[in-house]
Amino acid sequence: MNAIVRYEIDLNNLPPLTEERKAELRALADLPDSEIDYSDIPPLDEKFWQNAVRNPFYKPTKASTTVRVDSDVLAWLKSQGKGYQTRMNAILREAMLRSLDHKKT
Repeated sequence: MNAIVRYEIDLNNLPPLTEERKAELRALADLPDSEIDYSDIPPLDEKFWQNAVRNPFYKPTKASTTVRVDSDVLAWLKSQGKGYQTRMNAILREAMLRSLDHKKT
């Protein structure tokens, strides 16, 4: 039976890098892409991307802000029931993603 080993890392209090690790990181950074061995990684073809989904575990941080919104827009959002701020965020996210997708093409 294999035991599960868990490590907890305090990202605000990381141990210092040793000189050996620094040298290893410098060597990797200096390595040209043509020297990287990808033989154990299957290529990502169109079939892969057709089934790809955004990270389901991604939870963006929330920022508190004050926004001036036309009163009729706010009334419409609130008329839809509870959660008008969540709906507003969803509408803005959709517009943002459309804009980002548009810039790719």
